[in-house]
Amino acid sequence: MNDMITVKNMYVNYQGKKVLDDINFEVSTGKLIGIVGPNGAGKSTLVKAMLGLIKSSGEVYINQQRPMDLVKKLTYMKQGSDYDLTFPISVADVVMLGLHSQIGLFKRPNKKHHALVEAALERVEMLAFKNRQIAELSGGQWQRVLIARILVQDAEVLFLDEPFTGIDADSERKIIEILRELRDNGKTILMIYHHLDSVTRYFDEVILINKTIIAYGSATEVFTDDNLKKAYMRGVT
Repeated sequence: MNDMITVKNMYVNYQGKKVLDDINFEVSTGKLIGIVGPNGAGKSTLVKAMLGLIKSSGEVYINQQRPMDLVKKLTYMKQGSDYDLTFPISVADVVMLGLHSQIGLFKRPNKKHHALVEAALERVEMLAFKNRQIAELSGGQWQRVLIARILVQDAEVLFLDEPFTGIDADSERKIIEILRELRDNGKTILMIYHHLDSVTRYFDEVILINKTIIAYGSATEVFTDDNLKKAYMRGVT
């Protein structure tokens, strides 16, 4: 049997309102999976609930294990706008934070750690910026730095929240290229995404959500006129 990510009977309530209602799905690992739906559909809430970052009911399994038992094999990249870009820290130091579990508390990075950081920055074409302060970066450059931090972690399952928001076409092209390489090397990527026109080009499988699961499966199967109307409550071109 293929390894799977399974969510069973998930509910999330906030201030007496249902944010997620009876979420059930099962997707294959080793895929690039899009989580798609309208604003307020619960996409970010779903990811946070799967990772145990917010309170929810139900069960989540990744390859028959609970996420809390796989902490070192999972990584979560929140939206780029959720970070304080005025904080005085260099690009290289941001990426080095991805290695904190390897380095340990109160220890300094060694040559190997610095080499891993430089290799990740080179892969996202940001090595020349390693000593820059993050406040000096454009939106696309900042998202590349966050991807570099994920690369040094070498996690098995990646959860990404809108990594393409506010970035240029070149950065989007580079990031999707890297994500495909990671998938081809056996990684699983679940990515919240909102540009409907490129969903079928980018993703192997899609979870279409609007507080509950509208459809899930291959991108071409899920992205039908009927499913989109159910999710968006209107026609979508």
